[in-house]
Amino acid sequence: MSKRLCSMTGFAREAGTLADGTAYAWEMKSVNGRGLELRFRLPNGMDALEAPAREAGSKRLKRGNVQIGLTLRGEARAPMTPDPVALERALELALGLAARIPGAAPPRAEALLALPGVMRAEQAELTEAEEEARRGLLLAAFQRGLKALWESRAAEGARLAEIVTALLDEIEALCAAAGAEASNQPAAQQARLSETLANLLGEAGRARFPEERLAQEVALLATKSDVREELDRLAAHLAAARALVAEGEGAGRKLDFLVQEFVREANTLCSKSASVALTRIGLDLKAAIERLREQAANVE
Repeated sequence: MSKRLCSMTGFAREAGTLADGTAYAWEMKSVNGRGLELRFRLPNGMDALEAPAREAGSKRLKRGNVQIGLTLRGEARAPMTPDPVALERALELALGLAARIPGAAPPRAEALLALPGVMRAEQAELTEAEEEARRGLLLAAFQRGLKALWESRAAEGARLAEIVTALLDEIEALCAAAGAEASNQPAAQQARLSETLANLLGEAGRARFPEERLAQEVALLATKSDVREELDRLAAHLAAARALVAEGEGAGRKLDFLVQEFVREANTLCSKSASVALTRIGLDLKAAIERLREQAANVE
């Protein structure tokens, strides 16, 4: 199995005909899930197929809710024969009812035979070897269907990898824009503080305000609004996410965790923002990360 990014969404159908003319069809539908859940819907008498099929599914798939159904149609019709006990009971009830109704006609044979449960199929007994061969053919078909399901999920995963990569590129570009805007914050804060002092003290008062004190206030504001640490962590998360996409197989849970870290850093960046422009970039960043979260939820 190649190491490719796989989606948890897929569909497969494997159909054929058994030696006795019975048409069979396996259908498998897969959607998102926190873990792996295989749900089987099998015809009566086919319960023995579930254990080996479940084992094979657990080896091939890692995550997802998978509905697996088997249908059998056109099985050779067994001859019908009366059930002596049911027929005797029906006759007894019909005669007793006719005796209680004056002038009632005696029960007709065809009416009695048409009653539910009176006629039963005369099942041909299969040998153990025949039963084993039948199960083997159905399990081989299941394996083919399971392979087709995995290929369907892998094809969807290839498209998913392109979407995730594009979102990571968008997040990286927004981080670069945030870094550029953040580098201008100290100068903007100094200009804003000077303007505030001028409004409060007047130009003359502002001119007498110690420049060293102004520099200290600006430095304090710059420290509180410094987002370099958040941007560094976002860069590290981006590198890790790209490595997971390249690694492919089984990346879903790790990618889910990374997205949570992306969200944490983006929230902190927005809370530290000292400019409208940086806040706007932070909001765009959070929106891109949310889209990434939605896509990551589909990764196996």
